[in-house]
Amino acid sequence: MYGKELADRYLELLNNHFIYKNDETSLANYCASITMYPWLLGGTKSIGGNSTAPTNLKSFCGGFVNMVFIVSSMLSGACATPEFLMYLNYFIEQEYGEDYYLRPDDTADLSKRRRTIDKVITDCFEQIVYSINQPTGARNFQAVFWNIAYYDRPYFESLFGEFRFPDGSRPHWESLSWLQKRFMRWFNAERTKTVLTFPVETMALLTRDGDAIDREWADFTAEMYAAGHSFFTYMSDNADSLSSCCRLRNEIQDNGFSYTLGAGGVSTGSKSVLTINLNRCIQHARRAHIPYLQFLEEVTELVHKVQLAYNENLKTLCAKGMLPLFDAGYINMSRQYLTIGVNGLVEAAEYLGMRIDDNPEYQHFVEEILGLVERCNKKYRTGEVMFNCEMIPAENVGVKHAKWDREAGYDVPRDCYNSYFYAVEDASLNILDKFRLHGKRYIAHLTGGSALHMNLEEHLSQAQYRQLLRVAAQEGCNYFTFNIPNTVCNDCGHIDKRYLRECPVCRSRNTDYLTRVIGYMKRISNFSLARQQEAARRHYGSAAEAPAADTAAGSPCAQPSGSGPAAGAAGPSNAPTDAFRTGPAAAPAERTAAGRTAATRPEPAAGNAPSAPCTDALAHDAELRTVRTAAPASPNVPTR
Repeated sequence: MYGKELADRYLELLNNHFIYKNDETSLANYCASITMYPWLLGGTKSIGGNSTAPTNLKSFCGGFVNMVFIVSSMLSGACATPEFLMYLNYFIEQEYGEDYYLRPDDTADLSKRRRTIDKVITDCFEQIVYSINQPTGARNFQAVFWNIAYYDRPYFESLFGEFRFPDGSRPHWESLSWLQKRFMRWFNAERTKTVLTFPVETMALLTRDGDAIDREWADFTAEMYAAGHSFFTYMSDNADSLSSCCRLRNEIQDNGFSYTLGAGGVSTGSKSVLTINLNRCIQHARRAHIPYLQFLEEVTELVHKVQLAYNENLKTLCAKGMLPLFDAGYINMSRQYLTIGVNGLVEAAEYLGMRIDDNPEYQHFVEEILGLVERCNKKYRTGEVMFNCEMIPAENVGVKHAKWDREAGYDVPRDCYNSYFYAVEDASLNILDKFRLHGKRYIAHLTGGSALHMNLEEHLSQAQYRQLLRVAAQEGCNYFTFNIPNTVCNDCGHIDKRYLRECPVCRSRNTDYLTRVIGYMKRISNFSLARQQEAARRHYGSAAEAPAADTAAGSPCAQPSGSGPAAGAAGPSNAPTDAFRTGPAAAPAERTAAGRTAATRPEPAAGNAPSAPCTDALAHDAELRTVRTAAPASPNVPTR
């Protein structure tokens, strides 16, 4: 398509690890947020299955599991089903009436079990979740990477306001709202019984004027975080996208429902991901005495051309009937992105001698690098092809890049490249620093998304989480989660949502810990060796770093009247969250060349330690206040 010279250059850059092709051996679509409407109409026959369309609640549950397994076998990455709970709600209503959620304790069957409506529903949850978490041969004996979404009311109405089921009926918000909350509470409780990695959940909240529009759902989001649940939150000031494909933020222009286009804001994803190793590119350019932006532009232009060639291959396969997900309408080709991934951004900035925190030099560097990619995205966009840029999760690539670059003699400061805008081991950055570094000034050009994983050593209170939602909305941090290591007893099997050094049930110290590699939760002992080492270096913040906030709706993130900024507070004076900078006091810390403070390791809590997410120092008054504490230590999660 572009000639042998470009093909040879592509292979040269690929083989020398300047770029990385994610899942190169597969021509399948990378990941997708599908619409389930074709299945609702015709079952799985159009994608090679033999089941007909679901007709009742029981056939929906069994058929949904089969459909997800079939679809996932045709994808290299995640399969998101953001309509899942909306469709489940429809079939529950068909069985028990539109008002079922008002009488969940009514008896629902005549069997000996005499199940209530609520029990029937949770049995459906159990059937679907446990089935999909089973390894499958079509996925190299791994479980399906399954994602779902929850919506607040404005987000739901924006995406599905014109939606119609095949019988012409509309989805009902009141019952769906109840069902979403019921599923979240059930799943949170179920994770204390066994390790359940999937689904990865995303809460979608629409914002306005620095807070969520739907205060009820914002409060519930904070409630679930305080209850120990682990999920992502996506915040946007318009329903332009749905972060339901791991880290993918897809900008959707048309949010109206139309089956011929898939389903508004749903039938989307990434066709292919091609990642640029920024650290190697910039170091190579410096060694070759080439302006690094000049070299990066050459690489970025080539990457776009390779992606366009890949797209032509997909079109050929689709024309020959080899991509049934497109033909059947589960995914819309025009809404699939060609993704340009980036990795090694922090490491590149460190090589250039920059301080990795919120400062003008680092912000400018981020803007010029990611802005270059975005300009190319716009340059190569056509009526049928769209590009986006993503700071990829790099579960394995981050380790590979560090290994390959070190072997080639490049400067490599750690064994796994970061997937954030900060160094994960840096103890000098507090919670608000990290929200700011993943805020609008840094992520503006990342149209494919980035995710802040806020590592904490203990759970916060509902009021603190609620205030952090306001912080995120005001800073423009649109995709984030909170990671608190969960304790798993290897002897009695007890799972505790706190980070403990011994089991509170049997007192065994033979424990493992659950946390996110990046994206999904699993046992640290099941991480790769390099990822286990990376997990051990992570800095976990304390509750004392979080803002103490008035719980009244609409509390502004503003400094209390008549008080000056907190001692030692840094950052722009007009930033809305400066009043809550509780950052660690400047410690007798040993700064590295890159300006980081090394984390230290505290002991986890004893097994009988109370779960106290909020201390006296963090109690909230009528006025917002700031709490200054000494530098918190990191739990430095142990591995086995």
